[in-house]
Amino acid sequence: MSEENVELVRRAIDAYNRRDLDGLFENWAPDAVVDWSNSHGLDARVFRGREEIRPFARRFLETFDEGRIEVLDVVEVDAGVVVVDNVTFFRGRDDIEVQARAAWLIVIENGVQMSLTLYQTKEEALEAAGLRE
Repeated sequence: MSEENVELVRRAIDAYNRRDLDGLFENWAPDAVVDWSNSHGLDARVFRGREEIRPFARRFLETFDEGRIEVLDVVEVDAGVVVVDNVTFFRGRDDIEVQARAAWLIVIENGVQMSLTLYQTKEEALEAAGLRE
């Protein structure tokens, strides 16, 4: 497993948890793609390029008073292909708290994040990567 790729992913998540969009996108390609079409919640569609991805991330931060991603597992399944099993905790208006469990399939090339695809389960993400748990 490439410790550099895993660390890149962890730094981006830490930046999100600090509500630091500049830090979140520090290692993202300008033409990166976020495929959020599997979402059962907000903005279920594909976002292309930082000009679409950054406002999408900002909407998440503005929608909830608090949002924190907790990494459950990170597996580099192939060179530059990382599956992140995670749960996000949100607190919104009236102190209502919710959580969302998901997995991401992330592609990294030469230290630059090229894409993130949302899946509902780690098993779905692994299958999309050509593996089974």
